[in-house]
Amino acid sequence: QVQLVESGGGLVQAGGSLRLSCAASGLTFSTYDMAWFRQPPGKERALLAAIRWLGANTYYADSVKGRFTISRDNAKNTVYLQMNSLKAEDTAVYYCATNRGGLTWRPQMTYGYWGQGTQVTVSS
Repeated sequence: QVQLVESGGGLVQAGGSLRLSCAASGLTFSTYDMAWFRQPPGKERALLAAIRWLGANTYYADSVKGRFTISRDNAKNTVYLQMNSLKAEDTAVYYCATNRGGLTWRPQMTYGYWGQGTQVTVSS
């Protein structure tokens, strides 16, 4: 079955950086669209960034554009989220998600598979 395992979360000071990783198994990774979501305390989960299975297309929420970068390494079955210039409001549980890629791409689609999440805490 499809499994996604996030890592790389932790405590960081405002202005610092973290890189999250999401290792996927049980799927042909290169044919799956990947995404990162986050859920701050007391708020709904929201889409942050997505990358198409072909790798040439990416999407970013306005809140992270210019600070976060999504990338993928198909040889390692892993998607990354490089987070720079972190702010206190970036504090959240970060989730990796995936869905089978298709001929069209809609980053806001419903994702069928999710990781367990990794906590990111940014101290101000």
